[in-house]
Amino acid sequence: MEDLVSAVRDAGVVGAGGAGFPTHVKLGGGCESVLVNGAECEPLLEVDQQLMALYPSRVLEALDAVVRSLGAREGIIGIKDKYREALEALGGEIGGFPSLRLHVLPNVYPAGDEQVLVYEATGRIVPEGGIPLEVGVVVLNVETLLNIWGAMRGIPVTEKYLTVCGEVHRPATVRVPLGVSFGEVVAAVGGSPLKDFVVIDGGPMMGRVVRRMDEPVTKTTKGLIVLPPDHPLVVAKERDMRSMMSLAKTACCHCMLCTDLCPRYLLGHRLRPDKLMRLAAYNDTCEGDAAATEAFLCCECGMCEVACVMGLQPWKLNRELKSRMGRMGIRNPHREAPKEVNPFRSFRGFPTPKLLGRLGLSRYGGVHAPMGEVEVQPRRLVLKLKQHIGAPSVPVVAPGKRVARGELLARLGGNVSANLHAPLGGLVESVGEDLLVLRVSDDLGGVEA
Repeated sequence: MEDLVSAVRDAGVVGAGGAGFPTHVKLGGGCESVLVNGAECEPLLEVDQQLMALYPSRVLEALDAVVRSLGAREGIIGIKDKYREALEALGGEIGGFPSLRLHVLPNVYPAGDEQVLVYEATGRIVPEGGIPLEVGVVVLNVETLLNIWGAMRGIPVTEKYLTVCGEVHRPATVRVPLGVSFGEVVAAVGGSPLKDFVVIDGGPMMGRVVRRMDEPVTKTTKGLIVLPPDHPLVVAKERDMRSMMSLAKTACCHCMLCTDLCPRYLLGHRLRPDKLMRLAAYNDTCEGDAAATEAFLCCECGMCEVACVMGLQPWKLNRELKSRMGRMGIRNPHREAPKEVNPFRSFRGFPTPKLLGRLGLSRYGGVHAPMGEVEVQPRRLVLKLKQHIGAPSVPVVAPGKRVARGELLARLGGNVSANLHAPLGGLVESVGEDLLVLRVSDDLGGVEA
């Protein structure tokens, strides 16, 4: 076990999506099942499904190594039934790994929420406010597994796969060096036909709006969706809390659709977005069993907003409540372990095509973003020292230092942290509290002289 953990820690592997939890920490204990999140349920993103189709042996070898290292009983790959190429590629080789199996998922959102995935693949319900390990499961991302495969061979994480789509000339899924700017990535796929555009960093449901194209790619960047600044999805994401609550007071009809489709509520958790909206708008729910602390159970998947016929955003209220209560020192008191899911859960999965329609993205839904090599020739790489959850990386180089590709730039700032390596060779231009800037040089493994 320690050999794999050390290799993963040295290579700087973190979760390739979401918060970027350092992977060596996940591999430091034991579990009954290792679950791979191949659902990729955010619409328009195509990274993981293509990686599984292109590199099935690597995915399976890495998963088998993790299962053995953790002393797990099985390894499961959760994958949607619509990913036919990936299913065929994995199915053709999985017979050589007796402890591994595939679990096919429907094409609904949010099948990739880790707690939803745990229930679908194992039948176990993660307790309120809990993590999969509490029911004996460790969850990993597909790209994270590929990085584990590389770590087993001494290859550090220096690149990122991401889907670039929306208003671009050549939608594609590409591999780029960490630290390259969003603008350079968009230009590499032919640029955008729009004179003015913004980017959603991540999926359309949980991604964030980015207006500055000098924002750098990090270890958790999964997709860049290029849209016009006035697109309804962009407008909704940028709506502030005051405006949202003003709308809630006048438009909320208390229909309960947000609760009826909430994935955590359907798992049996005591999260009721409709009551929290009423509580925030009127300081009363007309009942005595609702509390603002329910917001701690929200995963901010955005399903409540899609469900709402008025376009309200309970998830945004929950995020604000969590932040305010956290500043007051209030912690999540909800720790119930549901014994069964909502009896109507199986009828309330939200189909992805319908989701694209609700988001105003149907025109992009039928456009494939194939895996391909693109020419990105950055002059500089801007590397964030905190590309993961936990403590920032601590620089081990100073300005003026010449480094080769793959060389260590910053070490772990604690156990829950990650190493950072040079994506390309070059000269360390500056080192700050948050960023390290590398001027790329061709003679050291870069692409620019």
